[in-house]
Parts: sequence; C-alpha cells; structure tokens
Amino acid sequence: MIRTFSVAALLFAPIMASAAPALPSAPYLPLELATQAAQAALKTCAAQGHQVSVAVVARDGATKVLLKADNSGPHTVSSAQGKAFTSAAMGRSTAGLAEFIASKPANDGLRDMDSRMVIQGGGLPIKVDQVLVGGIGVGGAPSGDIDAACAAEGLKAIGATE
Repeated sequence: MIRTFSVAALLFAPIMASAAPALPSAPYLPLELATQAAQAALKTCAAQGHQVSVAVVARDGATKVLLKADNSGPHTVSSAQGKAFTSAAMGRSTAGLAEFIASKPANDGLRDMDSRMVIQGGGLPIKVDQVLVGGIGVGGAPSGDIDAACAAEGLKAIGATE
C-alpha cells in the first residue's frame, strides 16, 4: 500500500509541480548600485564644499545605504532619508512634489500623509529602464537645488534616471 502510494506520488509529482503558479518577480535596486549612487552623490557635494548626508532607499522605502559626511549637521541624516523615502513612495522628485503642492493647495494634505516624508528639494526617484526601484535623497547643502544636483550625479553614476 505504501509502496503503491509512493510510486503514484513520484509519477504525479511533475504534473503537480507544473501546475504550481509562477512566483512574481520584480526589479530591485542591488546594494552595490545603491552604494555607488550614494558615494557619487556624497563626493559631488564634498567637491563643492558641502558636508551632506546621502540616503538611498529601496522601492518599499527601506534604507539601503546611509552616508553622513564628516562635520555634516545632525539634521542632514533625517533630511536625506525623508527625501529618499518621499521620492521612492511618490515616484517623483521632492522639488517637483513641493511645486505641485504649492500650485494646488488642496493637495497640502500630502505633507501629512506619512511622517517620514520630507517635501523639499533634494530627493529623486531611482528608475532603471523606466521602472521605479528606489529613491535617493541628499540633505545638508545650502539649497535643495544643490542637494538635487548631487543626487542626480548619484543616478548618473549607476546609469539610472529619475
């Protein structure tokens, strides 16, 4: 009896395996690329004399890399993380989001949607082959435009777009 059941299980196993649903697969940002992007952004700002922090997050908002320059302010870490999180969550630049909210005050509630969001220039989405895989945020330069330019160099270093 047991032997018959074992033979039947072996015969039908390939059929049952082929009937199993395929698991979904999704693009993601490898740690190596996240690190390269963060280092490039940090070096760009440092070359301009700015002590900043740089954060790179995965598509789900989880921090993959956080770099804090020597002598950067204590606020730069949370600023960089918030900008990266916001860009990954919203799929757009934080400066563009700030402009969107300013032009349409009815959307001001976006600022309070999640306490981790920072809606100031310096955060960019990370897209590979037009697929959103994360966000990069820079905090600590004298303006959001400078933060964003450093973040853009991070994207450039890994062949990503915003």
